[in-house]
Amino acid sequence: MTKVDARDLRTNETDDRGRIYLGTEYANKRVTVAVVEVESDHPNEDELAAAYREASGSAEELAEEWDDASDEAWDGLDK
Repeated sequence: MTKVDARDLRTNETDDRGRIYLGTEYANKRVTVAVVEVESDHPNEDELAAAYREASGSAEELAEEWDDASDEAWDGLDK
């Protein structure tokens, strides 16, 4: 197994196609890269589904409250 000095580890971000620019010091050299960890700045599907359910429930409650308020307002105009 190859030993890696912690000072040699670098963190880079990929572009929108998953590519990393290593720099010109690696031009014309063979480079072996190990992916140690991947972080995503996008929420996962479970988080999105939970947020959608919560928003949907809130929207239904708000619609019911508005319906009640609207009925009261119309009733007040009829008097």
